[in-house]
Amino acid sequence: MRAGNNYVIVIVFCLFFSCGSGGKKDKFTDTPTAGNISIAIDESLRPLIYAELDTFQAIYTQAHINPIYTSEDSAVAAVLNDSARLAIVTRHLTKEEEQAFVKLTIVPRQLDIANEGVALVLNKANQDSLFTFEQLKAILEGTLTDWNQVSGKEGLGNIEAVFDNPRSGIIRFLSDSIVHIDKLPKNFYALNTNAAVIDYVSKKKNAIGFIGVSLISDRDDPASNKFLQSVKVASISKNGDYFKPYQAYIASWQYPLRRKVTVISRETRILLGNGFLAFVASDKGQRIVLKSGMVPATMPLRIVSFKKGKIE
Repeated sequence: MRAGNNYVIVIVFCLFFSCGSGGKKDKFTDTPTAGNISIAIDESLRPLIYAELDTFQAIYTQAHINPIYTSEDSAVAAVLNDSARLAIVTRHLTKEEEQAFVKLTIVPRQLDIANEGVALVLNKANQDSLFTFEQLKAILEGTLTDWNQVSGKEGLGNIEAVFDNPRSGIIRFLSDSIVHIDKLPKNFYALNTNAAVIDYVSKKKNAIGFIGVSLISDRDDPASNKFLQSVKVASISKNGDYFKPYQAYIASWQYPLRRKVTVISRETRILLGNGFLAFVASDKGQRIVLKSGMVPATMPLRIVSFKKGKIE
């Protein structure tokens, strides 16, 4: 059975990558399903990658992958400086980063593995749960700073906007997709992790938090459900209708703050990093994406709608 699994994972790998050779042949001791390596992951993607790693290492017991959860830019930097084989982030390489790999004589692989989004979370006591794109733009620009500017109601005071860390991929995404900002307004605060953002919002009535959807998308995960019980999730409108970051709305592009999850690999041979990447892109790995409440990127997705009614 193990030999069959190894064969399948190599075949899947070859579907996505051209096999190359580079570096010193005696430098590597790992294979696609065994060895010890480190990978760097955008902290907002922790729940998804934890599930992928847990399954992969349960199947391939000789594979030991050390996850480094960090900021988006730090994850890419770790791959550039060879302290991690993979970076799992929510963007592709910039032109400057591509040139840095060229100088290293490495052609990095970049593969989208999932689609998720950025969620807005609010304190349970906050009655404002609907936001337009224009309101989000104004919050990011610093021209909308008080809750009475959102609904006209007094009571909550100034808006405190919180996110994960100073080098946040979430803030970079919002700047790319809503409005370009060179400097965040004074009422924006970094809190190190997405979990810390949820905790802060749950205790501050005037706070709004920006988090990765993967933290709250798996309804079978006790941690995800606990987070959802402590805050409420806002709905966002771009063209009139309001949508929450549910899986179906992300898949159909109706939820506007949708982003891709991308794996960047520095491996030029079929080693453990690319073996894990092939697993995530395979049917089994994509089913984990689906189960996590996110949208698979490398396999078809069928959305089924149900209507409640009396069964005759």
